[in-house]
Amino acid sequence: MWVDSNDDPRTYGNPVGEKATLREYLGNYRLTLDMKCGGLDARVLQGKTDRPRLFKRDDDKDADFNGAVSDLAVVAEAFAAWKAEIAAADEWLDALTEDDLGEEVPFDDGTVSVRHVLVHVIEEYARHAGHADLLRECIDGRTGQ
Repeated sequence: MWVDSNDDPRTYGNPVGEKATLREYLGNYRLTLDMKCGGLDARVLQGKTDRPRLFKRDDDKDADFNGAVSDLAVVAEAFAAWKAEIAAADEWLDALTEDDLGEEVPFDDGTVSVRHVLVHVIEEYARHAGHADLLRECIDGRTGQ
């Protein structure tokens, strides 16, 4: 969605420090993903596209989407859960110092730095925002920035 720069909730400042820079990127990608879904009600979000499928198996047309729920309440619950997780993650991030970014945290069978986790989450948001842009274009033709 192209929004007027005066209405754009994302910030593009000159953050001071690594933590502030990572937080700005993370916040902006979260807002971008939220904007891509803006104005779409639960009925549209759980709907199906009329575009041909890019992924299917002859023996199971739904493949990995077996068990997907099309209940409208589930869509609202999913957005509420996402917002709650964002709030919890932000509370954790607020408590971090610059030095904490290098701290090792458990991951799979080893450890990674907090910095690595944050960069990975930013990467995932960027990827999902791109996917959401393509899906939104299929729904109503709108593309985003």
